[in-house]
Amino acid sequence: MTEISVPAGARPLPAHGVSLAEAFRVWLRVAALSFGGPAGQIAVMHRIIVDEKKWVGESRFLHALSYCMLLPGPEAHQLTIYIGWLMHRWPGAIVAGGLFVVPGIVSIMALSYVYAAFGSVLAVAALFFGLKAAVLAIVLQAVHRVGSRALKSRPMLVLAGLAFIGIFFLGVPFPLIVLAAAIVGFIGARAGSSAFQVGGDHGSGSKGVADSESLLGEELPEHAHPTVERALRVSAIWLSLWLLPVIAIVAVFGVDNTFSAIGGFFSKMAVVTFGGAYAVLAYMAQQAVETYGWLRPGEMLDGLGMAETTPGPLIMVVQFVGFLAAYRHPGMLPPMLAGTLGGLLATWCTFVPCFLWIGLGAPFIERLRDNKALTGALAGITAAVVGVILNLAIWFALHTWFRDTFALRGYGFGFDMPVLASLSPWALALSVAALVAILRFKAGTMQTLAACSAAGIVLYLVGFVAP
Repeated sequence: MTEISVPAGARPLPAHGVSLAEAFRVWLRVAALSFGGPAGQIAVMHRIIVDEKKWVGESRFLHALSYCMLLPGPEAHQLTIYIGWLMHRWPGAIVAGGLFVVPGIVSIMALSYVYAAFGSVLAVAALFFGLKAAVLAIVLQAVHRVGSRALKSRPMLVLAGLAFIGIFFLGVPFPLIVLAAAIVGFIGARAGSSAFQVGGDHGSGSKGVADSESLLGEELPEHAHPTVERALRVSAIWLSLWLLPVIAIVAVFGVDNTFSAIGGFFSKMAVVTFGGAYAVLAYMAQQAVETYGWLRPGEMLDGLGMAETTPGPLIMVVQFVGFLAAYRHPGMLPPMLAGTLGGLLATWCTFVPCFLWIGLGAPFIERLRDNKALTGALAGITAAVVGVILNLAIWFALHTWFRDTFALRGYGFGFDMPVLASLSPWALALSVAALVAILRFKAGTMQTLAACSAAGIVLYLVGFVAP
């Protein structure tokens, strides 16, 4: 075997052969293509990290995703941190997690300036009309991609169906769905059932990448072994980075200051908001509008529209909320400067805790990957996630294809129905075209997004659709 020498003073490549510089380019690509909320982002990440680059296998990816769904805060962002940490320790986690939010920070901040200055986002709506249609196609692709590889048995299919029914028709809180699915998977695996498993292997006939065929391999990396010393170090570093700025603001300006309220509220939100991005949004909208009075209900929807049609996490709408809160209560600062600082503070308090949750929990989750009962519980969660992604796809379709919806309630059921007269045929046509391009002709995500966005602009210019 030929030995590969490493120049003196040079740092050798990781065992898997992927340099941090290459990882930087890949994570930047993931971030730039991450439209459409958590479902779309996870789909993009899966296609690039698992299918194209083969950094990790199907089973490991879904195992990590299931753990991230249990955590408070944005699951897609936590998944990038998890995989970045697996591949390149903490430098990789910081690169992956940091780059994932940078496009959203830049985009939402720019749109917040426009919103504050002109009080209207009609031009933005015109720009993103076609983009929304393409995003829906990406979300539908996520349902197909994750579902076809995760739901390999009848019990898993049943769990996914029950999760969809529970969240779409019955309004069951997402944390309860996740808990119930985990219990079912745990009991099933503990009883010896082989039905509760996810990911591909050599004998399954699946097209998914097996862990043994991935660059990371099946083994537990040395840095992923859990120790008390590492847990204490991670806690000290990330708790300090997260909370010291908030404590300093409260100490200097007092508890009644707007910046103190922003830091305190979004720090609390990072701890209590279980259930994924949409659960976070529901809690934040209620508090920001009704409790603090930072925004009006219509403005919250405007912010959500910005976040859905720009790259980065859907929960990046927190920056818009923090911006308007500080912009309208600037104190001695110029309003735009105050808004900028308020938006960045809200973003900091939302995303920095994600590094803490991954640093503390991921080593133990990795160590227990071969524990059949835990694997079964996480497989049950994965099945439930497929049902939830389908729910998000339908929700997104209702609000992309139709201008108006109404709620049907009765006998314990409740769901949104479209007003058929409000159908936008052009939005429907663009979504179908995008879906055909992605699934049938294997068009790239960026090309599809760009083509649909350009088509949407043309439709506005010729007067076929109006903001």
